[in-house]
Amino acid sequence: MTELYVSLFISNYSPTPIQKVVSLVSRTGRDLQRYDTTGYRQVVGCIPYRYKNDGEIEVLLISAQKKGKGMLLPKGGWETDESIEEAALRETMEEAGVTGHLEEMLGKWQYKSKRHNMIHDGFMFPLLVSEQFEQWPESGFRQRKWVCLSEAIDLCQNWWMREALEVFVDRKCQ
Repeated sequence: MTELYVSLFISNYSPTPIQKVVSLVSRTGRDLQRYDTTGYRQVVGCIPYRYKNDGEIEVLLISAQKKGKGMLLPKGGWETDESIEEAALRETMEEAGVTGHLEEMLGKWQYKSKRHNMIHDGFMFPLLVSEQFEQWPESGFRQRKWVCLSEAIDLCQNWWMREALEVFVDRKCQ
């Protein structure tokens, strides 16, 4: 009798599939950090963008971790257990709380870190945003703001990110 009951219960059980699971925890530490052969830290990020109803492009900027340090694009360390594309998507989710379609890389920039006084290779990708989350790993200490392209270039604090935005503009305006 018990076996029959269990069998019927299992055959009638249909769990609701989970559509998307988003981690609300950022990776931390440098244990898996990727460096090139000259010792340059490998950093990857995105230009998250969307189209307004009139076809104008908006870019999502985020606040720097330290208050008063301006706005920038999401970016962070490329780790040894992930592809460059996976790292770009992860960093953008952690810092900006968006996901979407990753497009062809815009380029690579070398810049000097202000905090650690070392050279980084920065790789940037456009990301056409398809989903924006209300809660994300760094939502407790980052603000985000959708702005037009010209405002994004004006507000972005890092020279190499401004150059990446200009490459993005050239690509989208062809």
